[in-house]
Amino acid sequence: MATVKFKNDLEVNLSGAELNVGDLAPVVTAVAENLSDIQIGGKQGKVQVVVAVPSLDTGVCAAEARRFNVEAAKLENVEVVIVSMDLPFAMKRFCTTEGIENLKVASDFRAKAFAKSYGVLQANGPLAGLTARAIFII
Repeated sequence: MATVKFKNDLEVNLSGAELNVGDLAPVVTAVAENLSDIQIGGKQGKVQVVVAVPSLDTGVCAAEARRFNVEAAKLENVEVVIVSMDLPFAMKRFCTTEGIENLKVASDFRAKAFAKSYGVLQANGPLAGLTARAIFII
């Protein structure tokens, strides 16, 4: 089981399958901001940058999303997706308020399929049940 540090102090266990460079990216379904299904992983004919964050309601995660939005505008044939446990309504509000137009957001709130399949589900600590911060390039 992999671990991460919460605020450089508390060790947090991550549950789910730990992925390594070269592993096939699991295909999972999450919920888009408009409540439709969004597929993450697998071979989709383009590069995917999947950014897992605990919540867009935190300052660091919001700053990360804003920066990826700027950088995504410079990339061709690359899909950037931010994944968190935030509800789709909150994700839509964040994107509208912050002018996020160059990336997609995906909520993993229903089944936590992404967090479990990609090994980023926080199993303990103050943010247990949320995704840990991670970036996957597929």
